[in-house]
Amino acid sequence: MKLLDALKWRYATKKMNGQVIPQEKLDYILEAARLAPSSSGLQPYQIFVISNKELLEKIKAISFDQSQITDASHLLVFAAWDGYSLERIEAVFNKTVLERGLPLDAMDAYKERLWSMYEPLGQEWHANHAAKQAYISFGIAIAAAAEQNVDATPIEGFLPLELDKILELNKQGLKSVVLLPLGYRDETADWLVNLKKVRTSIDKFVTFIS
Repeated sequence: MKLLDALKWRYATKKMNGQVIPQEKLDYILEAARLAPSSSGLQPYQIFVISNKELLEKIKAISFDQSQITDASHLLVFAAWDGYSLERIEAVFNKTVLERGLPLDAMDAYKERLWSMYEPLGQEWHANHAAKQAYISFGIAIAAAAEQNVDATPIEGFLPLELDKILELNKQGLKSVVLLPLGYRDETADWLVNLKKVRTSIDKFVTFIS
């Protein structure tokens, strides 16, 4: 399916049927998310893929009982770094230069310049910036799911602090950002499935400045 056709087909599925998606489709979506761009290539986030039913019930309870959480094949939890540090940046850059076969100090100047910009901005800015990077990957995952004819529902309606406790994200220096259940629509029970997709017209959405 071509990307635009896939995006026209997808919608925020309100009711899923519990069918398990093939592993190759899940792998495709996750790889697309992994390949997403991020600022300075830091990828300051991780994805947790959850299919354990008992755990999903706990997450549903702190997600306003949204049924997609438990009816999905898999739930993706996008979790961002709780902040930047010189050590975290250095670890990413060291990996980069090693894999590229460059001298270990090849990115030192850039690393120091980047940290000199980030450090004064504070923890709140750090966490917000990392969350924005996670959202880029999140968007790519939604598009990849649509390409694979897999339904996906963006969910921000959950209690992040409670989810962080359930997954013990704080021990890993992470904060939950957004959820993405993956699965298949229940066409007999989803009130949204046959409704027209409504978006802002292109002439009002885009402004050309030349």
